[in-house]
Amino acid sequence: MHAFLFPGQGSQAPGMGRDLAAAFPAARAVFEEVDDTLGQRLSRLMFEGPAEELTLTENAQPALMAHSLAVLAVLQSEGGWTLAERAAVVAGHSLGEYSALAAAGSFTVAQAARLLRRRGQAMQAAVPPGVGAMAALLGAELPLAVEICEAARPAPDGSREVVDPANDNGGGQVVISGHAGAVDRAIAIAQARGVKRAMKLPVSAPFHCALMAPAAEAMRAALAESPPAAPAVPVIANVAAAKVTDPGEITRLLIEQVTATVRWRESVLAMTALGVDSFVELGAGRVLGGLIRRIAPDAAAAAAGTPADIDALLKSL
Repeated sequence: MHAFLFPGQGSQAPGMGRDLAAAFPAARAVFEEVDDTLGQRLSRLMFEGPAEELTLTENAQPALMAHSLAVLAVLQSEGGWTLAERAAVVAGHSLGEYSALAAAGSFTVAQAARLLRRRGQAMQAAVPPGVGAMAALLGAELPLAVEICEAARPAPDGSREVVDPANDNGGGQVVISGHAGAVDRAIAIAQARGVKRAMKLPVSAPFHCALMAPAAEAMRAALAESPPAAPAVPVIANVAAAKVTDPGEITRLLIEQVTATVRWRESVLAMTALGVDSFVELGAGRVLGGLIRRIAPDAAAAAAGTPADIDALLKSL
């Protein structure tokens, strides 16, 4: 049983999608639709860079979605099948949940592009530069990360600052997010508690924590204007780590997702409990496949982001 997965921010890189566009009309059509929807040559930025501009949250989020859906479009056109005929469930990491929903028909490509542009802008604007930070705790499971965050919240002046688990990625990898001072304290506490490695991440805002509340409200308004339809296959939601199909529930969870922990480890385990034994990552990079191998080592994991990847995957699906 297959699950199709869609990557999140950090997997973008100049050159992404360029060979797909050159080889397949179906991929070009997706990139052109996103360009037209956003009124921007996002595809040129994806194909050529510069990396600094592509990495901006408002560009990276729709770019990653466009690449993932271009891969899916090629797989379906070349394979002669639909997503619902091959996937039992879909899931995406953070922004990848929008890609998963678009793949399953809850959003059109144009809707997903507009929503992710709005999401990227809102997340970037929610916290002034330098106020927030994120860090990776390597060698820490979620319960320890929760303890570390709780211990790090009291500030020297007696106030309490925000620091929350942002991503439970599995395999002893938890990302935390919040006020920069609280994140610094959490790193020191983690090191004192023997966590293998604790390091700040080069991000522009503290995603998936309470500081993102203004962005959550922006997405509430955006989703009210552009609500999802019922998906053709169930989506494993980041916040619930369970399958959802009801459009109202999907909307609620997407709003909550902006400030809540991405429960990726639990999501993968939920998929295996449903009988998934094959995970297929569509789009840029191979980050999710690496996490799958740590969380569900007995499952098969494949990735497709280039024409060569697609050729190999079509033979196995």
